[in-house]
Amino acid sequence: MPSQTFENFSHAIQDSIDLMQNFDTLNKQPPPPEIEVLKRASLVMALAALETYFEDRIAEAVHTACEKSRDEDRLKIFYKQSLEVDLKTFHSPNVERVRSIFKKYLSLDVTEGWSWNHCNQEQAKSELNRLVKKRGDIAHRSLRPVVGQPVAHPVTKDDMRKHIHFIKELVKATDVYLESQL
Repeated sequence: MPSQTFENFSHAIQDSIDLMQNFDTLNKQPPPPEIEVLKRASLVMALAALETYFEDRIAEAVHTACEKSRDEDRLKIFYKQSLEVDLKTFHSPNVERVRSIFKKYLSLDVTEGWSWNHCNQEQAKSELNRLVKKRGDIAHRSLRPVVGQPVAHPVTKDDMRKHIHFIKELVKATDVYLESQL
């Protein structure tokens, strides 16, 4: 059964999908350069949905662990407050940040569950790190094309569709793994 966080992610990722649909609607021959921002925005929104998924999923798991625990209330409070502090600096969900926060609070390496059809654990980790870097470059450096300087767009339409698919599969694999371990 998918977690509540998975359901929330499924709703949030729709923003990224909608941006790509808007790109398709506005795209003509030749493509107007001002619509390229929709592809870049789609990647930023997709990674924001993923980041929120990881943050909310670990909080959900910690809450569940506290409910099941017989430990004293002050230990539960400390555990939850410590997670809140760590989540304030969790930005950019690269592999090491995701792995370390789940190991710290749940003693689980969630990357062990990152495999599905045509994607093994190493490929998933490599692709996540690549997308997080690309998102950072877009969000902080814009990578907006400059008139008169032909350069490949940082996000192609086909790549963006693959990115969205990858992120959805990564979330699904993470949710299934956590469900089996908790």
